[in-house]
Amino acid sequence: MAAILKLASTHEASEIVEALLLAAATRESLAPHLAERWRRIAHDIGDALDQLPTPKVVSQERT
Repeated sequence: MAAILKLASTHEASEIVEALLLAAATRESLAPHLAERWRRIAHDIGDALDQLPTPKVVSQERT
């Protein structure tokens, strides 16, 4: 299954990854299967972010 996330920036996606990992850590003892699922989702999003092209930085010279 695939999903499309429409976010304003990659920073927002990295915040989602952090939130999933934090949530997984808090659920590890009570719901280990759920925690593992959340970790897998976080890693999948992180892998997708790693595949994005590096943004080009355009320098603006002042004249």
